Amino acid sequence: MITTNEEVISALRSVIPESQVTINQTILEQHSIDESYHSASLPDIVVFPTTTEEVSSIMNIANQHKVPVVPFGRGTSLEGHVIPYDHGITIDFSLMNKIVEVREKDFLVKVQPGVTRSQLNKELKKYGLFFSVDPGADATLGGMAATNASGTTSVKYGTMRDQVRDLEVVLSDGTVIHTGNLAEKSSSGYHLNGLFVGSEGTLGCFTELTVRVYGIPEYVMAARASFETVNDAVEAVVSILQAGIPIARVELVDEISMKQVNLHSKTAYKEQPTLFLEFQGNEAALRQDVEFMKEIVASHHCEGIEFETDNAARNQLWEARHNLAYAYVHGHPGKKLMVTDVCLPISELAGAIAHAREALNLLTLTGGIVGHVGDGNFHVLLMIDMNDAREIQKADEFNELIVMYALERGGTCTGEHGVGIGKQKYQEKEHGKALLVMEKIKQVLDPDGLLNPNKIVKIKK
Repeated sequence: MITTNEEVISALRSVIPESQVTINQTILEQHSIDESYHSASLPDIVVFPTTTEEVSSIMNIANQHKVPVVPFGRGTSLEGHVIPYDHGITIDFSLMNKIVEVREKDFLVKVQPGVTRSQLNKELKKYGLFFSVDPGADATLGGMAATNASGTTSVKYGTMRDQVRDLEVVLSDGTVIHTGNLAEKSSSGYHLNGLFVGSEGTLGCFTELTVRVYGIPEYVMAARASFETVNDAVEAVVSILQAGIPIARVELVDEISMKQVNLHSKTAYKEQPTLFLEFQGNEAALRQDVEFMKEIVASHHCEGIEFETDNAARNQLWEARHNLAYAYVHGHPGKKLMVTDVCLPISELAGAIAHAREALNLLTLTGGIVGHVGDGNFHVLLMIDMNDAREIQKADEFNELIVMYALERGGTCTGEHGVGIGKQKYQEKEHGKALLVMEKIKQVLDPDGLLNPNKIVKIKK
């Protein structure tokens, strides 16, 4: 049996071009981390396939010789998903970046996994279409499907799982399968799309995705609404949703984070708890909805609301929100960003955010609260000195406090960032005996535990 790196490399180079297999130290280091605070770990080999057939051959070799494999998109994940703690082979999908087919009449598009969100939307614009999932980072669609990404637009369009119609997947033994079809709906068989989306590379490697796209809205209006308290802002969102107002995005940024926005983005927004909102649709109907929305937020002590219909001004608004994590990083040199990610029933959200702020103050940690409050998901952006063991301990304690608060109220330990390494310890608490079912699925599809080993679930050997 092949056991050495040299023999594995030789086997790989017999099925894919030599230039697509590397042990260059710099490239290994680039694939040893993601954007999380988790410690780095080098792969032994990085490969850059260009076709499904090459991925199948790579997996066949890995399966024959029991070498771990970690799929890699752009490394923008936040819970250590792509860090190869068991070393082995990292498959970088950056060369599989073709938009295969735009089926504009079906509102579908087929892409390879290395296609990025911005790349896809640039192409779709020619057809008057756009792809809805917007996690902030310019991630690859393969990576977004792997973590069931969502982001700012999920309140209207849903998460990545809601967009995927079909996946081409290479299994641990090199077998290639499709998980769906092109039809709008189906009652045939188990729902494999739902199983593989969110599997974080632990069940197979995605080599092609068919996803749903949408018509570009006729009219878009954005707004910033400032409030006395975070609780007022959250309660305003609940009232807006209860009123049935068709809102496309609604983001909460607390007062501390608004200060960071102004410093980083050179804006002069009010430094109070703020909602960033966006409305899409027919202009006349939207204006009626917006007037109703203004009445609602006024009843929740809104201290000011400003609207943007100009494209440049709207882009500036959302860029400021998307760049907030980087604003914290640049504003706290020498510290590492840790982003929490819980999601609760929306009726529990205000209490959860108040609890998070209280815990932050109690533990004297530096951080701000933001979130996709329209679907009950919020984040705390913590800046941690990784050389300070006590501060790291306090950050872990804080994360556990807010996770337990969410789980006790019917929520989840991760709304959109995924499990990876950081949230694995909460899986049994959240899923109970259902975790045993997940372990059995993993055992059947990846019996030797080669695919992104020890992420989400652990195979008991």
